Amino acid sequence: MTLTLTLILLAVAFALAGFCGWMGARPRVIGKPRMVPWQFLMMLSAAFGLLMIVHLLNLFGVQTGNRTR
Repeated sequence: MTLTLTLILLAVAFALAGFCGWMGARPRVIGKPRMVPWQFLMMLSAAFGLLMIVHLLNLFGVQTGNRTR
């Protein structure tokens, strides 16, 4: 993946996490169930964003992970 695509995916992931966090924090309407699991989607998009940060660091040459010698 290129640097541009990684940065775009990183921004989209954290924007989606913020949006899902905002939607999940809204008060519930009594008698109406939530059809979308906002907190779970927020956690997934934040985890994907963290993976993109690790990939970004790898693109800049930082060694992440355990390398056996």
